[in-house]
Amino acid sequence: MPYPESFIGPMRQELTRLGVKEMRTAEEVDAAVRGTSGTLMVVVNSMCGCAAGRARPGVALALRHTVKPDVVATVFAGGDIEATERARGYFAPYGPSSPSIALLRDGQLVFMLERHQIENQSAEAIARALTTAFDKFCAPVVH
Repeated sequence: MPYPESFIGPMRQELTRLGVKEMRTAEEVDAAVRGTSGTLMVVVNSMCGCAAGRARPGVALALRHTVKPDVVATVFAGGDIEATERARGYFAPYGPSSPSIALLRDGQLVFMLERHQIENQSAEAIARALTTAFDKFCAPVVH
């Protein structure tokens, strides 16, 4: 059973006000993964304290970086049940983790930040990990 929207709405808005695309159905997840040429970052948002204190602020800081994913999207664990399950299907071999942040390039997982890598880090450290991944996987390829 999903959390009441009145509980999670403000947490959703922490990302959507940054321009992060909300995916609330499995079909929206599939469309984003299959329809993104280039890089897609998927944030599995959650109610837990490490999402509020670290993950969401870390994402906000990382999105200030000059190199960013082509598309940034989010699902809410405990809110968007089917969308979250579908997104996690693209994250194999990683198991369910909330919060977590995945980076896919042309539909293939290239980077994963799991809860255990988020919960004991500062927002700044999470942003550094993400921007390092952005530089590695999102920068234009020079021929």
